[in-house]
Amino acid sequence: MIFEGKTIVVTGGTGSMGKTFVRRALTGELGTPRKVIVLSRDEAKQHDMRMSYLHKLVATDEVIYRNFMNVLEFRIGDIRNYADVCSAVKNADIVVNAAALKQVPACEYFPTQAVLTNCVGAANIVRAIEENGYPVDTVIGISTDKACKPVNVMGMTKSIQERIFTAANILNPKTRFICVRYGNVLASRGSVIPLFHDQIKNGGPVTITVPEMTRFLLSLDQAVDTVFAALREAKRGETYVPNAPSATVMNIAKALISNRNIKIKITGIRPAEKMHEIMVSEEEAVRCVKRGDYYVIRPMLPEFMDGEVQQMNALNKEFSSADTVLDLSGTSALLKEHGLMAEDVDLQNSGELLR
Repeated sequence: MIFEGKTIVVTGGTGSMGKTFVRRALTGELGTPRKVIVLSRDEAKQHDMRMSYLHKLVATDEVIYRNFMNVLEFRIGDIRNYADVCSAVKNADIVVNAAALKQVPACEYFPTQAVLTNCVGAANIVRAIEENGYPVDTVIGISTDKACKPVNVMGMTKSIQERIFTAANILNPKTRFICVRYGNVLASRGSVIPLFHDQIKNGGPVTITVPEMTRFLLSLDQAVDTVFAALREAKRGETYVPNAPSATVMNIAKALISNRNIKIKITGIRPAEKMHEIMVSEEEAVRCVKRGDYYVIRPMLPEFMDGEVQQMNALNKEFSSADTVLDLSGTSALLKEHGLMAEDVDLQNSGELLR
């Protein structure tokens, strides 16, 4: 039970994945933590999250509510600020770095801001542990498929975050630095599904960039499952990748529209977008092993090579969202499974999925 009696810091803990991670950590499924600290800079989101536990408006049980009263702590602070990071992580056993600027267009227009959050923020965690000797057992960085062969600022900064954490293992032998990398999270804040819901609610049109564009899809709980798997099993410097399905944006739109009389408008590819995302590159495939339901990318630095080198080459090519694409019925079934079809969602309040 890896969380039993542990102090867990979640940077960006008021985001979609962060909130789901916190909720599940508080259930005790991996042991009852001593403390869960949410570090973020948005006081309004922290207030909403605190109230959701107090009024039990989230999908929860008595274990979460009882633990919340003594265990969950909110701290206003910024991952970019070294002093804030030091204050938060000095007594932590596990640090989950979910703080990020992750909107592709925003990062393109404000690349310096993306660097400060996604790169300098990660470096602040490493620096805090290294310079102060904090007894942190594990740091896990939350990355994205856009970090693989990146073409946009968001992906580039996330790729550097991965390298910052991988290299941190060299000079910090008492702390395990690992990462997870996954694709689009269904209904996460800023993702395409809430946008489509809103467009459907307003009678359309539903706007898509390029019909053939594909994206990996997984639920918030599957994203957290990936983090849990890495925390349980990952070795220093490794990156865990879920074997996730993919779908075309056209089929996502058609599945959500269903039989409604709503038009689809093609807007064209946006700046810095890929037609297909890659979860594991061709170069990384030669360092890839399979563990359970996950691909694991072994670090390229020679200091991390061990006996598992013989088990590499779990993939013989890059792992692309174009490889195995769900058809329309498969896409509909996936969205239905996670309660995201328009008829399953109160479109007037679909934003509640994100708060």
